[in-house]
Amino acid sequence: MPAAAALLIGYLLGSIPFGVILTRAFGAGDLRTIGSGNIGATNVLRTGRKGLAAATLLLDMAKGFAAVALVRAVFPGQEQLAAAGAFVGHCYPVWLRFKGGKGVATLMGIVLALFWPIALVYAIVWLGMLALLRISSLAGMAAAISAPVAAALGEFALVPLLLALALIVLWKHRENIGRLIEGTEPRIGAKGA
Repeated sequence: MPAAAALLIGYLLGSIPFGVILTRAFGAGDLRTIGSGNIGATNVLRTGRKGLAAATLLLDMAKGFAAVALVRAVFPGQEQLAAAGAFVGHCYPVWLRFKGGKGVATLMGIVLALFWPIALVYAIVWLGMLALLRISSLAGMAAAISAPVAAALGEFALVPLLLALALIVLWKHRENIGRLIEGTEPRIGAKGA
């Protein structure tokens, strides 16, 4: 029962589509018809609303963190299930016919709640790659890959979960990977990005 409840709590929190909610609430249209159609912060940025993009990023992180923290308080020992539920909820929300985000920000919140040193590595890789290359997809994938690597050095019990979530992040970015190989992946701030 606690395991199922942890998964459900995680999924319900993770499935809140903050990007869609914020863009509609502030008159920026339906995010799913803009740019890539993705519900994450990078696509919100394509609306020209930097504040909404930042809010989406923070709220997507917060829901991953909240799912783990809430389950830790109510069902101790079930945090990894809550984390998995939140991540799957973000990537495959029932409310949007299972067409969600790519999970990078939500994964950041999850690792912050599970074991903060992993989040520190994650943030350094994510922000460092973003600053150097200005390619959101590449920075996000690198950060996701850094999570199981960092866990292997300090909290090995988290490696299987974080490896599985990193693989889902890569799967969700498969079109971006194709564009990276072709050299056509847009950079943040570039026209059409």
